[in-house]
Amino acid sequence: MRPLDERVLRASFINASRKEVSDLNLPPGFGEIDFDRIDYLGWTDPKMPRRAYVVVWIDDVATGVILQRAEQRVIARAQCSWCDDVTLRNDVQMFAARKAGPAGRKGDTIGTLVCAEFGCSKNVRVLPPLAYEGYDRELARDLRILALQEHVQAFVGAVAG
Repeated sequence: MRPLDERVLRASFINASRKEVSDLNLPPGFGEIDFDRIDYLGWTDPKMPRRAYVVVWIDDVATGVILQRAEQRVIARAQCSWCDDVTLRNDVQMFAARKAGPAGRKGDTIGTLVCAEFGCSKNVRVLPPLAYEGYDRELARDLRILALQEHVQAFVGAVAG
């Protein structure tokens, strides 16, 4: 992911009011984030634990959405819809985002199941197990990284309408 500064990050949100953007709390350690190791920036607001944020680059534009965390975590073996990880034991959480524009103003939302702590970028970088003799684990990992990027961009694009 390309680096972000605070100004670009705050300007990126497509489904937020000015007040929501001004009240936004930056992710802990924002200045030390290694953007080369992540495919999107996702975090839960430390002061409002039911609120979360995701920012991703789409067509060279930083695009962010505010998410609402469902009250209960999905503890069962649910699958994250972004990283498609089924081998790691991560909590998966239901998040909903108000749609941007007129649809959002009338209450339309879109939801998705995502790793509760937004660890997808780390998950897809783990080498998958050897599936069969000759299986290219490096290529499989690269394809998982690309799929994660596509899934996040598609979700944010759906919020944009």
